[in-house]
Amino acid sequence: MSSVGKDESGRTWCPSGDAHAPESVVLGVRSGQDGRVVYLADPVPASEVLGAVPEGVEPRRVLRFASHCVSDCVNRRGGDCTLVERVLSAPPAPDTDRVPRCHLRAHCQWWSQTGVAACRRCPAIATRHRAGDELGELMADPSTTREQLDAWTAAAGS
Repeated sequence: MSSVGKDESGRTWCPSGDAHAPESVVLGVRSGQDGRVVYLADPVPASEVLGAVPEGVEPRRVLRFASHCVSDCVNRRGGDCTLVERVLSAPPAPDTDRVPRCHLRAHCQWWSQTGVAACRRCPAIATRHRAGDELGELMADPSTTREQLDAWTAAAGS
């Protein structure tokens, strides 16, 4: 490994990555009614798992994938990921004090950009959010501003 946050190729990894990227791995499995991610002890190539997902089921509904961060990502601003910035500005999910064990951490863009704060929020993040999940839609939209997230939080607290 060349440096913290980068893999042998010098690239960071996105913990909310593209399932179909050639290097994509399964980071974890969404489980339970709350859909939190349970992390795998070791990465599994996505190509080995995608065929096992039942037809008609969107793979991102049940699995979390990691793949290389790419410069043309809609969530990219220079060397930073704006998605993790939106995730951290949203209200925390319950039980965000725990830091999950994760094989991606040493290569993770979110970790290298924000440290442990992202790790605490990561299990609650859905790569594919449920229909009608207004907060999920706001966080996923690269054009969402901090002010919009603050307004949603204030309205939800009312």
